[in-house]
Amino acid sequence: MTIPATWEPLTDEDPVLTIAQDLFTTMIDGEPGHLYAWTGEPPVLEDPSYAWVDVSGPVETRVMLVTGRTTGEHLTRALLAMDESDVVSDADFADAIGEMANVVGGNVKSLVTNPGALSIPVVTHREPDMSHDVCLLETYFGWRGAPLGVSLWAITRKHGL
Repeated sequence: MTIPATWEPLTDEDPVLTIAQDLFTTMIDGEPGHLYAWTGEPPVLEDPSYAWVDVSGPVETRVMLVTGRTTGEHLTRALLAMDESDVVSDADFADAIGEMANVVGGNVKSLVTNPGALSIPVVTHREPDMSHDVCLLETYFGWRGAPLGVSLWAITRKHGL
């Protein structure tokens, strides 16, 4: 499968980094500078969770985030204005990480021509089977020292969880 022209601008991490930095500045940190491009080898995430939204259209596309549980809990507390001592429930975790995938996916969608509708976010501890799909972009960011991943996929078939 060739990369469709509508998604070509997003095969470079710069627009995705800008989207993520804007998200973290406005919704998480309240100030710029805490999210940056990851350097070096891709990190190994402990107890990873995956959140994604699909964009329908001429080519169905998936925008997926991956984070370790501890980092995801810190993000949840920041996004939901919780105290650091508050216990993060699975429901709050899924809401917060799902909302982050939704915001990143919506902003990615706005950068391409002829995008379709955005799906409801899915959050799971299992990595979805993307073995038959085309990875357009996979990149990692650091947030306050912890890694987060973002990937963009052209979907070639329908997936179950």
